[in-house]
Amino acid sequence: MSEKKHDVAIVIISFLVIIFVSQFALAAYEYPKLLDTPWDHFPITVFIDDVDVPLHYSPTYRVQVESALLYWEDGGNSKLDFMPNFEVVDTDDADIRIMWVENIEEVIGAQEGVAGFWSPYMINGKYLRGDIVLEVGNYQGYAWRQYGDLNMLLVTKHELGHALGLAHSSDKKDIMYPTYEERDNMNPLLLSATLPYLVVFVVGSLAVVVFLLISWRRYKLKREHLEMELFGEK
Repeated sequence: MSEKKHDVAIVIISFLVIIFVSQFALAAYEYPKLLDTPWDHFPITVFIDDVDVPLHYSPTYRVQVESALLYWEDGGNSKLDFMPNFEVVDTDDADIRIMWVENIEEVIGAQEGVAGFWSPYMINGKYLRGDIVLEVGNYQGYAWRQYGDLNMLLVTKHELGHALGLAHSSDKKDIMYPTYEERDNMNPLLLSATLPYLVVFVVGSLAVVVFLLISWRRYKLKREHLEMELFGEK
């Protein structure tokens, strides 16, 4: 074989090796999915049960669910092969029912650390319907800890990802990573209960400051006027 043909053969073999390695790498890092096409129709109807709720439910949680729905409609984590479309309805015969419990471990017997789960009913490899169950808080030791709005948003996004066919990701920055760090500690019920008092305190404090400034100004003017009468203009 001539040197020129030998070089050509090396180039072709190298090219084939690169293609093989690339395909293998793509297969190895293919995003994990439960189903490629989980639903056979759009829009996906969603019922948000904000009536039959546990003791520590916050009305702000519904807002977080609606934000999570918009997150996936806008593309989510960019791992879906389709663009989902949701329709929030008022009947519980929806495709997806979202509900809250006080604590999943106590109510359902889920393992420790589970903040929500997706429970689907399938026919012929497609989701027919399913429930997303979310807890409103958990126990840290013996102390009850209420979930803040940001935590509720993250958990809801994650469970909706399962409802759209995505499995758990190994990327810690991905919304489908199986665990998450709590992002905020603000109790929404405590915030809503104390907000009126906080507003009154701030407004009252401003009123006191304004009153003192006006009083000081009046005292200064009165003193200057008195000095003018006693000593005349300097």
